[in-house]
Amino acid sequence: MGEPITGTAAGVPYTALPPSVETDALLVSWHMMDAPRTNAAFAAALPLNDLPAWRVHFGLPFCGARMIDGSMDAIIERAQRDPVLSYFSLFVRLAVDEFPAALAAVRSQLSIGDGPLLALGGSLGGAVVLQNLTKTEFKAAAIVNGLIRVRTGVSLIESIWGNPYPWNAESTAAADALDFVARAGDIGATPLLVVSGDEDHPGFRTDAKELADSLPNAELAGVPDLAHPLAEEPGMQPAPQSPLAKKVDERLTQWFLRHV
Repeated sequence: MGEPITGTAAGVPYTALPPSVETDALLVSWHMMDAPRTNAAFAAALPLNDLPAWRVHFGLPFCGARMIDGSMDAIIERAQRDPVLSYFSLFVRLAVDEFPAALAAVRSQLSIGDGPLLALGGSLGGAVVLQNLTKTEFKAAAIVNGLIRVRTGVSLIESIWGNPYPWNAESTAAADALDFVARAGDIGATPLLVVSGDEDHPGFRTDAKELADSLPNAELAGVPDLAHPLAEEPGMQPAPQSPLAKKVDERLTQWFLRHV
């Protein structure tokens, strides 16, 4: 396989993995906030090397090359301040808003034609994929331990930090807009693989099953022994693929080969 290509497309950092064959098929991805928490680390955890497509892994806002002062501190502060409005909803909105220009720029930079477009997201990146499915046409998509309901993410943060979230009208509306079980009709018939680790947070596993059950062309794929992360901490730099990430990689490759 070719060496990873790093670049910036319309202000969005990316790690691109070239295909082994001539193709204009393109898979775009957004990483997790747990490990692997940068585009380069996510590309190493899930390289999908056997997929005959470009794999372009985009960095989320405030992450990786766009971290403030080179650390996660500002992200953690946002999540503590307001997990809905300053974190989940904001990150998804910014990533979705910047995607069209980033997609056009990366196609131009890497000379990728207008071939089949695929999408992959992990955790918070999964919410970016689901929101993009309501706006952009994809040939197929997959999420891994995805954030499917913002309220589930808020409940997890409450359990970690022990502070009840003070819901108001604005945050309630934002959470409703990022409840993709309730919005399954907006996602439509795009083929979607919902990968759910058997050791992931219980709420995430419940949401994964309900989302798959709510969509006409979705499949639920459980992964034994997989917790929420896909890599070891700190998850900032590329690292050797773990055995569990390899299992996820193989399942994702099988799925996308059906649609590329």
